[in-house]
Amino acid sequence: MKLIALPAFSDNYIWLLHDDHHALVVDPGEGAPVRQWLQQHPHVQLDTILVTHHHADHTGGVADLVSATQARVLAPAMEPLPLASTGVQEGDLIDWHGLNLKVLDVPGHTAGHVAFWGQPAGQDPVLFCGDTLFSGGCGRLFEGTPAQMLDSLDRLAALPGDTRVCCAHEYTLSNLKFALAVDPDNTALQAYARSCHALRDQGLPTLPVALSTEQAINPFLRSRSPSVATAVKNRDAQALDDIATFAALRAWKNEFR
Repeated sequence: MKLIALPAFSDNYIWLLHDDHHALVVDPGEGAPVRQWLQQHPHVQLDTILVTHHHADHTGGVADLVSATQARVLAPAMEPLPLASTGVQEGDLIDWHGLNLKVLDVPGHTAGHVAFWGQPAGQDPVLFCGDTLFSGGCGRLFEGTPAQMLDSLDRLAALPGDTRVCCAHEYTLSNLKFALAVDPDNTALQAYARSCHALRDQGLPTLPVALSTEQAINPFLRSRSPSVATAVKNRDAQALDDIATFAALRAWKNEFR
């Protein structure tokens, strides 16, 4: 199976996974990039659309694609969506042409956000995490709580380290600027930032990224580590436990420029 990041809007990615005959897409905020790809690959049929959460930049192209392809739509069971879909939630298993995708509940960015994880035969696993986890960062807390987001990120961080993390936005460089402000002595982070700048200078995506890399460099996956926790406490003396530290870290990122 081949994995492709289709750019959309200014910084979204619509993830497309396909074999020789079938394709699925994740979070098509607009239909045009997907329809263009399908026109260039007429032997491949789009038959499945996965949605991680209800925001318009992740759902805006679904109706267009369903009209064009009659693809099935699998979306969070616990969120209101402006489209017909089959609801999925934690524990559900999606069978897509022999690839089993596990549904994970990962609230925080939105109340009913889900992610999808699976391992194509002979390949590294893939994680479609929407706006929960970004390279070097995490999503804003629009509907959920810091405790929910910390738990969601802990669950994602526990997946196999070779998992290819397929985030829904190209936010990496701005996230790494913040990460370096929090954790400036992290040599893995320094090296990763250099490689990501080189990719973007060539017009290439920084994604997908190995989960093991995120475990080493992402302050939101490392909020309990001494270097990150100390930096947060130096800024906010009230960050006395794991949840308060995570909340203060997220608040710091919200106002970071």
